[in-house]
Parts: sequence; structure tokens; C-alpha cells
Amino acid sequence: MNHLFLPILILFCFIQAFSQEVGQGVLRGKVIDAVGLPIEKASVKIVSDSGKISLCQTEREGNFVCDANFNGGFTLTIEAQDFSVLRQTFDELQDFPQADTFTLAPADLREEVVVTANRAETRLSETPASIVTLSKAEIQLTAAPTVDDALRQVAGFSLFRRTGSRYANPTAQGVSLRGIGASGASRSLVLFDGIPLNDPFGGWVQWNRVPTIAVERIEVLRGGASSLYGNNSLSGTVNILPKKTRENYAFSAEIFGGTQNTFSGSTFFGFSKNDWMADFVAANFQTKGYILVERGERGAADVFAGSRNSNLSARIGKSFNDTANVFFKTSYFGEVRTNGTGLQTNRTHIRQFVLGGEFNSLNPKSKIQNPKLEWRFYGGTQVYDQVFSAVNASRNSETLNRVQRVPAQNFGFSANASAVVLENQTFVVGFETRQVRGASDEIGLANNRTTSVSDSGGRERTFGFFVQDFARIGARFVLAASARFDAWKNFAASSQTRTLANNQTTVVNFPDRKETAFSPQISLLFQATKKFSLFAVASKSFRAPTLNELYRGFRVGNVVTLSNENLLAEKANNFEAGANFGLRNFNLRGNFFLTEISQPVSNITLSVAPNLITRQRQNIGETRTRGVEMEVETRIHEINFSVGYLLADSRIAKFPTNKNLENLFVPQTARHQLTFQTRYGKRDWSFALQGRASSAQFDDDLNLFRLEPYFGLDAFAGKRFKENLQVFVGVENVFNSRYSIGRTPVRTVSSPVNLRVGIRWN
Repeated sequence: MNHLFLPILILFCFIQAFSQEVGQGVLRGKVIDAVGLPIEKASVKIVSDSGKISLCQTEREGNFVCDANFNGGFTLTIEAQDFSVLRQTFDELQDFPQADTFTLAPADLREEVVVTANRAETRLSETPASIVTLSKAEIQLTAAPTVDDALRQVAGFSLFRRTGSRYANPTAQGVSLRGIGASGASRSLVLFDGIPLNDPFGGWVQWNRVPTIAVERIEVLRGGASSLYGNNSLSGTVNILPKKTRENYAFSAEIFGGTQNTFSGSTFFGFSKNDWMADFVAANFQTKGYILVERGERGAADVFAGSRNSNLSARIGKSFNDTANVFFKTSYFGEVRTNGTGLQTNRTHIRQFVLGGEFNSLNPKSKIQNPKLEWRFYGGTQVYDQVFSAVNASRNSETLNRVQRVPAQNFGFSANASAVVLENQTFVVGFETRQVRGASDEIGLANNRTTSVSDSGGRERTFGFFVQDFARIGARFVLAASARFDAWKNFAASSQTRTLANNQTTVVNFPDRKETAFSPQISLLFQATKKFSLFAVASKSFRAPTLNELYRGFRVGNVVTLSNENLLAEKANNFEAGANFGLRNFNLRGNFFLTEISQPVSNITLSVAPNLITRQRQNIGETRTRGVEMEVETRIHEINFSVGYLLADSRIAKFPTNKNLENLFVPQTARHQLTFQTRYGKRDWSFALQGRASSAQFDDDLNLFRLEPYFGLDAFAGKRFKENLQVFVGVENVFNSRYSIGRTPVRTVSSPVNLRVGIRWN
């Protein structure tokens, strides 16, 4: 018996020791909400005192299992959408209560993490700036299928004209914030995963390069942001954060069809194993569109304006010791459009690569905390083809007058480093450089015969350096100061035109040109009480003229716009001050702002003829925009409701060479904008409404072509089946409002009511 007892005792001790070791290798728990329901896909992060990081996620029943291969103390952080962050510290691994339950409270409406404002993570409630965020859930509950349509719910966001990216020519998709005046070249910087989406040659934005299935969140910083982001941030920055794989395996897919012969399919696939990760995105969209010209003015030349595009991207990454990672991403975008007449079409092909990485060092005992370095090296090539025509007065015939090809190449590098010092100051320093080469190769035609061949273009080289100090002073003040210096050079620019009738060639070599910009900013937030805060911001911002504005002309309908090689950079002085009042389920934010832009680029009318209006890009002296922004958001049980309002009085303040334009309204700027949205979700059902209203605006510098006020309402409904499958329906322009979107001088109108039905798998 004793011989049998001894082996059993040894085996029992071995099992006990083994089970204790396994227990110390993992941490188990469950995450629930305030009423005891499990929270799925909550993010769980464990950081040991030695700097090791372990990440995991809750499953459908709210349970999580995280690796914990370390000794000593650690910090546990649990985050989930629409819930407050839970953070606990344990002195020893054995202190963690295995299989314990963690309860997350509903998030305060202001409790969101943003990175746009200062290139470092800060709470929205602690950031002295005007920032709006769109979560993935909000984007998915939008009736419209594109990113730019979702952004139209942000008061003050507008494109060059009132049309979205599905129907508008790519060169008319520049962004304006706060009513400073939209143009084809964007006056706001748009970033996707830290890389500019603004076209390197023309400055416009190809919104269809970003399928919604690849987006995690969007952050909109309103107001000049050149102190951190440099060129193109004249009126703000839109930062689109990509979806990334955090779990071992991730798969999403969406397919929908609808009116206007619309069809779309997209998918996201990603995996993460050991130190490797990869993801792949594929998307296709096509729509026949609609006829832009209103029914009473249409002719045989008018056809549907539609588009079809394809997106492909792939990323692979490698992590090193939980403190560093590198990745490589490549992408392709192709698009074909019909522009509203039988002959006018355009094509775009863009190829891009990105090589980047991050370095993080976690040492809780160091006075310098969370040092972080991010870098990106990127480049790409693209070709834009456009066919122009002239339509006769009856709109029953059209003739070709120009065929254009715009090739462009660009390469860039950016890096920025940040660190927290003494627990209350965050320093950020960085630099960026970029080189662009672009040209416009054109064939001129008359009476269906080639009359001329020309090409124009040049190169641009830019460099920028910035620094920022973001400091929390005591319990009530937050002070942020930043400054940036940018320098750019346009060189190797020329224009050649060969007239076939006499075979003569005219060559113009443009002189090299250099400009610089210094962009400081200072902002202060005062937390008067836990619920009420005040903030103020003063800054300078700028936008350099693009190669397209300097050296390439274009035509829309019967309006010809000439280039101008003598354009100077637009420079703005910005000031704003506001207040924020927030409760757990209610938030009110308001501010007034003043933006004065010197040397803004605008299309100035040179001559008017029955079938031809000629304009030229010119610096016009100074514009002044004064306005008020207000936002209200509240949550009542499962209902979220928000309203945004913008008052922007934007006028030409000075124009010494043409006094007749002074005090006129800046084109493409509405004085009043109102948006609202409501979302309801309970169990497997989701409902949402999005509404937009705008006062009148003018389509030209002379304030002759008025675009009337409009109101539009969209609706969305979705039903979830089982765990991951959702069926949804979206209706745009519920009331079939047909308002003006342009006058050239022919009146073009908005899309009629539009329906889509689809299936989504997450």
C-alpha cells in the first residue's frame, strides 16, 4: 500500500504545480454592462510593470482569456464602444481574481479618445479645439454608402459643389470646413492612415479610394491646423483611421444593390498570429447615376452621370518584442465616370505603396513615459484622363474640344516623435517632406479635327518641421502651443503648344519659385467645473497653390477656367473661442470663430459670351469669414440624438484690382447649415435618420447664379440575425427634393430619391 501511495502523492503534487503554472500563464474574466448583459468585442489590454503587453478581446458571452507570461505587477485596461474605460492596477499576478466579472459604465458623451488635435492621444473633453468624431457604428448607420456622404452630417463640411463623390467629377471634390469657400483644390487636409488623400497634382480628394468597410473612425478638426499638418490644412483636417486586425482572425463583408442600377460588394479579411499580421481589402462600386440637368433644360446631349470603381489593398506587418512594428501596404484604385453628356468621360488609375513603423517604450519607472516614434515612407503614380466637349444652346448636340491626360508621381516621408514628461506634459516633434511631378498633356480639337497639341506642368518639393507642447496645468487648465515652418519650391515648369495648322511650336519656361510659411498656434482650455469648460484658439494656417492651379486649365460645361503661374499661397489668421457643457447623457458645445484669408485663390470672371464664360484663377486680396458653431447631443435609453448648426458669413473683404467684388459672398458658401441625426438600437434592430438643411449660396464670384436653399432627409433600418449577419435598407432623399447643385449657367439638380438594400457580415 505504501508503495502505491508514494507515486500517487508525487503525481498529485506534480498536477498541482502544473495547474498553478498554467493559471499564472493566463488571465480570465467576464465583461458586462450595468444591467448584467455581456459585452462582446471589448478590448482587454494588460501591461506588466516590466513593459510586456498582452491584448485580447471578449467573445459573444463577454468572456476573455489573455496571456500573462510575466511576474510582478500589471495594469488591466478594458475598453468598449459606448462605455467608459475601466482601468485597474494589481501588485502581483496572484492578486488577480480569476474568472472575475468586470462591469463597464455607460460612457459620458465626451469620453472619446482622439488623435487629430495634437498628433497624440487625448480625451476629447481635454482638447482645446473644435473636433467632431464619427464612429464605425455611426458610419454604418448612414443611409448613403460613401465616406464623404457620411461626413456631410458634420456641420460646416462641404465639397466644391453640393454633389457627392458618386456623381461629381473628381476635380470638384475638394473639402471646405467652416464656410471659408470651397474650391476644386481642397482647403482641408484629408488623411487616411496618416497618408494624404489630397491629389498630389490637383489637391482634390478621391473619396472613393476609401471604402467604408476599411474605416474604423473619422475625426474632423475644424479650424486652421497648419501648425501640425502644414499645407492644405487651411480650414482643418479630416483624419480617417483604418480598420486593423486585433484578433487572430477577422472577416467582414457587405453587398448591396439599389435604384439607379447601383451595385456594390466589399470585403475585409485580416489575421494576427504570433508577431505577424496581415489584412486585405477589396471593394467594387458602380452606379448608372442620374441625368444632372433639370428636365426643362435637357437635350439629346444629356445622359446619365454615373461611376464605377474598384479598390484593392493589402498590408503585412511584423511586431518586435511588443515595442516596435513595421508594415508594408500596397493599394490600387481604378475608376471610370460618365460626366453627364455623351462625350464627357474621365478615368483614374492610382497605385500607391506605404512603408511605415512605430516604436513604443514602456517603462513605468521612467520620468519620460510612453515615448513613441511613428514614420511613413510612401509614394505612388497615377493617371487621370478627361474628355471635354462643348454643348450647343439647345443641348441637342455636342462637339469634342479637348482630350486631356494628367500623369503624376509623388514620394514622401514623414516622422514624428512624442513623449509624456512628468505625467502632465506631452511633447511632439516631427518633420515631413514630399516631391511631386505632374503634367497635363492635351489635344485641342475644332470641328472634329485636331488643331493643337500641348503639354504643361512642373515639379514641387516641400519640407516642413513642427513642434508642440501639450500641458495640463493643475486640475483646471490645459495649454497647447505648437509651431511649424514649411518651405516649398516649384521648378522645372514649362508649357509647350504646337499648332498643327502652321506647325509652329510655342515654348514657355516658367521661372522657379519659392515660398515659405510659419504657422504658430496657441490654445487654452479652462475646466471651470467638472461639467463646464471654456476654450480659446489662435493660429495661422496656409495652403500652397497646386501644380494644377499654376499650370493647367479646365472646362465644365460652357465655363472655361484658365491657369495662373503667378499664384501665391493662401494664408489665414484664425481665432475661435467657445464653451462646453456636458453631463453623462447630454453635451452642449458652442463657439464663435473668425477666419481672415489673405490672397485666397478664386475663379474670377474675365468675359461672358452666350456660349462661353471665361474665368481665371487669381489671388483676390482678402476674404473674411465670421461665424458660430453649435452642437447638441443627448442620449435617452437606446436613443441618441444630435444637432449641428453653422452660421458662416463669408465675404470678399478686399480686392484692390476689382472693387466691384468687395463685400460679395464667397462662392460655394451657404450662410446657414443645419444637420441632425438620431439613432436607435435595441437587441437586433437598428434605426437612424439623417437630415441636412442649407440656406442659399452662389455658384460664381459675381453672385449672379444663386443656388436656392434645400432640405434633405435620409433613413436607415437594419435587422441582425444570429451573431454576425445584418440585413439593412437605406433611403436617401426621402422627400425627393430636387435642389440646385450648380449653374454653369445651365441648372443642374440633386439626385432623386435613392434606395439600397443589402447584407452585412461582421
